[in-house]
Amino acid sequence: MRPNERLVILDSNSILHRAFHALPLLTTKKGEPINAVYGFFLVLFKIIKEIQPDSIAACFDFPAPTFRHDKFKEYKAKRPPTPKDLVSQIPKIKEVLKSFSVSFFEKEGFEADDLIATIAKKARDEVSEIFILTGDFDTLQIVDKKTKIFFLGRKIKEPLIYNEKKVIGEFKVSPKQIPDYKALVGDQSDNIPGVSGVGPKTAVEILSRYKNLDDFYNKPKTENKLKVKIKEKLVKDKEKIFLSRELVKLKNNVPIDFKLIECRFGNFSQTEFEEILKRFEFYSLLKRVPEIVQATEKVKKLF
Repeated sequence: MRPNERLVILDSNSILHRAFHALPLLTTKKGEPINAVYGFFLVLFKIIKEIQPDSIAACFDFPAPTFRHDKFKEYKAKRPPTPKDLVSQIPKIKEVLKSFSVSFFEKEGFEADDLIATIAKKARDEVSEIFILTGDFDTLQIVDKKTKIFFLGRKIKEPLIYNEKKVIGEFKVSPKQIPDYKALVGDQSDNIPGVSGVGPKTAVEILSRYKNLDDFYNKPKTENKLKVKIKEKLVKDKEKIFLSRELVKLKNNVPIDFKLIECRFGNFSQTEFEEILKRFEFYSLLKRVPEIVQATEKVKKLF
């Protein structure tokens, strides 16, 4: 591990989704929608300039049901279909990333979040800092001393930074407790059921008394740390709680061929990258390419 070795992991579908809804619909002269791709690179350019990462890995959802759908057919069932104008931009972003020499990963049966967790685990001993760029709170569970989340809100240009302190300050639970927390309160966006009548306040109370749900269920029944009604709910909904937690918890052992050295950033052809920006008519981004080249000079010395 070199001093100040930094890895940026991109939750690509999440970034594209945020950008698509944050920006007005933009099209090329041929009528191709490109607002999500444009917004994606606005954010990426900002991150490259500010963080100056040594390595970048982009993760994508695979367009097929995952192991979570196999376990719970209603998983994400309430989500509306992804807009066609957004779907059409996914191949475009991969094309631009390729010209930018950014490695990207996807795996059938898994979500981008699982790949992010896997890459973060694989790279942890080789880097000093990991930055995850996302608009999905599920990744908060892998925050630690090395790993921070750059969370994209509605204003995609100004991400919020979540470290361990901020996660605890905002949710009143530790990053490792996030799966247990969401198993209790549920998650409407993913159609995770949770426990009826258990909200954030009660979930925090439970997890302040027990380090996790296993701790609660493994304790002697005579131990009285919770109100009777809450204990009854947890006992009654035990099966549903553990299913919810399994759906929420990210897999960090997805079989992917990740090597940090292959994700080194900066060894791209400026001419090739500029050509593809011209093809998508990103003329304002073209003007900023010299900034990116300058920000990558320290990494190019590795090649």
